[in-house]
Amino acid sequence: MKIHIPTPLRVYTGKQDTVEVAAKTVGDALAQLTSQHPDLKKHLYSEEGKLRSFVNVYLNDEDVRYLPEKETTPVTDADALSIIPSIAGGGTGRPGARASRQLV
Repeated sequence: MKIHIPTPLRVYTGKQDTVEVAAKTVGDALAQLTSQHPDLKKHLYSEEGKLRSFVNVYLNDEDVRYLPEKETTPVTDADALSIIPSIAGGGTGRPGARASRQLV
């Protein structure tokens, strides 16, 4: 199956945007990925071995967190995983900053 790698993590996959793995489950696919590219592991998993909260994994178009079997969901060679890092930001950091301005 194919695993799509986001741009910020491609430095750890030899600049590959897609990595092929042979796997039976989502968790197995991610294990194969981090076995082939060990530097990715610290970016995807916490020290406790859990996927980091800011890492979203999609099986085809489904968020793995909301699948009944989560990481034990079976996969086939025709499936694709996408790793999507969460992105935060925007705003001024000052609540109500714009609201305090008045046009005269």
